[in-house]
Amino acid sequence: MAGRRVVITGLGTFTALGPDLIRDFWQGLLAGRSGISYIDLFDTSPFRVRFGGQIHNFHPEAYIEPRLARRLDRYAQFALIAAMSALKDSGLEFVRTGDDQPGFYLPKEDPDRVGVVIGTGIGGLSEYEEQHSRLLKMGPDRISPFTIPKLMANAAAGQISIYLRLTGPNIAVATACASSAHAIGEAFRMIQRGEADVILAGGSEATITPMGLGGFIAARALSERNDAPQKASRPFDRDRDGFVLAEGAGVLILEEESRARRRGANIYAEILGYGATADAYNITAPHPDGAGAAKAMRQALQDGRINPDQVQYINAHGTSTPLGDAVETKAIKAVFGDHAYRLAVSSTKSMLGHTLGASGGIELIATALSIKHGVVHPTINYENPDPECDLDYVPNTAREMPVRYAISNSFGFGGHNACILLGAYTG
Repeated sequence: MAGRRVVITGLGTFTALGPDLIRDFWQGLLAGRSGISYIDLFDTSPFRVRFGGQIHNFHPEAYIEPRLARRLDRYAQFALIAAMSALKDSGLEFVRTGDDQPGFYLPKEDPDRVGVVIGTGIGGLSEYEEQHSRLLKMGPDRISPFTIPKLMANAAAGQISIYLRLTGPNIAVATACASSAHAIGEAFRMIQRGEADVILAGGSEATITPMGLGGFIAARALSERNDAPQKASRPFDRDRDGFVLAEGAGVLILEEESRARRRGANIYAEILGYGATADAYNITAPHPDGAGAAKAMRQALQDGRINPDQVQYINAHGTSTPLGDAVETKAIKAVFGDHAYRLAVSSTKSMLGHTLGASGGIELIATALSIKHGVVHPTINYENPDPECDLDYVPNTAREMPVRYAISNSFGFGGHNACILLGAYTG
């Protein structure tokens, strides 16, 4: 799609590896550090799975004004923290509003030209569970008045726009594990079309709750390696047995290229293409031929006018499920042919677990950093090759290599597929 150029000028993450973008997230990924550990948010003894990508020792008041923090579900707290980190990283100036409502504003920006698009697979699950428990124990009169504003899936997007006084496009996206990739892709389109000049885009998730963990266990989606949690997420490995449930957030600052250049912004990468398709096959299983995933990758390449053999790296969806990883490998080979065997392919989820609706944003941040720094993080726990997964998955050790063009894949329950093509910014 022809239109204005869109670049990435700010990155913010909040994950099980820690709050800092470079010291915790990026250096952790390059070192092959696992963020998986035993869950202590609640008693997991009745559950068949007792570990995940939990953010431990989280005190929201360390990042957010206490009055506001109490009005946000954990997932929205993560989103706001990542958004403010991305904004700070972007170099866009923001100052306190000076009124009695917590928040900031961007004094040099037209608020009508700055938007927020945040994805989440589920939204405020912890708030829902807490208030449902109060309903059963104490009756309907004891339900909090903040219940609906905290649990709704658009709370994160709305709260970020309120906190920063942003009156441009404000949208929430819910397409399961593809949510934040779709959010970024749609934000990309808005800037291309001239509907906004800057958009905070990404996703957040906080589903390590009794219902979240129990539901995914019941769906038989999770690894049950309780004796070795840090070895449990093993994308593309022959002995993979399911994904690892995780939480966190990733938000990017997308900006129209010429204004980013005029203000001397640090540009990580350029968004060149976006593909979005449906499998129309099964609510939880991918199409066995990977048809929808392959079509999304082709759309992104065509959108960016890039040939398959120009791509060096794919940040895979790579969840560590027996079916999903094999199907994604099949889809990559369908799109790239013989060139598939020359691609570096790695999975961020091998270290972070699966952050569901936040994963696309977090993984696009990793992809942008690979382009910027010329190094690709590994897929850890890759020990036993699978004949069905026979590509170069950058096993266990980071690899220095020039990355001119890269793809980030995100696929979700419901058959949702999203693919984003990034390129090195060349001015």
